[in-house]
Parts: sequence; C-alpha cells; structure tokens
Amino acid sequence: MQENVIKHTFNVTIEQRSQMKNQKPLLLWFTGLSGSGKSTIANAVEKALFEKGVHTYSLDGDNVRLGLNSNLSFSAEDRTENIRRIGEVANLMIDAGLVVIASFVSPYEKDRAAVKNIVGASKFVEVFVNTSVEECEKRDVKGLYKKARAGEIKNFTGINAPYEAPTNADIEIDTINTTVVEAVSIIIKNIENKIAY
Repeated sequence: MQENVIKHTFNVTIEQRSQMKNQKPLLLWFTGLSGSGKSTIANAVEKALFEKGVHTYSLDGDNVRLGLNSNLSFSAEDRTENIRRIGEVANLMIDAGLVVIASFVSPYEKDRAAVKNIVGASKFVEVFVNTSVEECEKRDVKGLYKKARAGEIKNFTGINAPYEAPTNADIEIDTINTTVVEAVSIIIKNIENKIAY
C-alpha cells in the first residue's frame, strides 16, 4: 500500500510561513504525571505567548483522546500510537509555522524521543513537569488516582503503569517550589531565542 503513496511537494514552504508569522516554529512538549500541573502551566504559557503576538496552538491529552485518538485504549501499545499520532499532527502544525504547546503524560522515553525525531531536535523542547506521585495523588483534581487505587482504572500511570521520567529534559519545573507564574517566566526565557525570527 505504501508504495502507491507519493509525498506531495507544496509551493509554500515552512520558511515562508514562518516569515509571514515573524516567528520560528517550535514544539513545546510538556510531560509529567496526571495532576502534575502540565495543562495548567501549558495554558498559561500559551496565553503569555499569545499576548506577545506569537501564533500558537495547544494540544492536550484529554481533548485529543476525545477526538482524533478516541479509538485508542491505555495499553502500552495504544499509548505509543497515541503519542505517535500527536507527534505527526504537531509536525504538520510546525510546518504551518506555529508554536505548538503539547501537554501529554507520555510515560515512555522512547515515545518522546520518537516525537523529537519526527519534528526535528532543533524544533523540540521537552518540559518535564516534575511532581511526585504522592503530590499528584493529594491534588487528584479529576479523581483518577482514587479510581485507580480502587481498581476502577487499569494501566494508570504512576499507580499500576510505569512513568519513565526524563533524565535530560530541556526544562524542568518542580511544581512544589515553583508557582505557575514563575514556571511561565522560566519557559518563556528558555524559548525566546528559539522562536525569534
């Protein structure tokens, strides 16, 4: 089947789209346990960038699973496929010249590395929202840890499924000692030069 698929070359290039937006595209990949604060910080980063006139788009775990990846379970294989698809979607958005903010548990190192490979290392920034499982369970904003402990959720990361924490993230945020405002400032300072045209 693949031998009959031929990649189309477009007249408008990523460079032209970037120039029009006056920014370089980038994928900001937020990883961390459920309840770590990924989505909260990612939302705040997008708002800050938007207010600076940066063209952005956010991809979030629950939202993507309600649509594009609604046919996937939480098995190890489906988690890998979930992240692969998101990587490909993010890559299309990068081609459009956007700064993409992706917030996904993405528990496996190999899957995060695959996304980095899809979009290219120069366009990928890994943000590790480092919050202990104990703290996430204390917060339990969605009640998921309680359900996982009761056996109502199988393959729940941090309880009965593994989380491979990044060992060399580009940015690490400790949410116990860092406020959302401080986290946004740290992240923006780290990426300003990467997105400046």
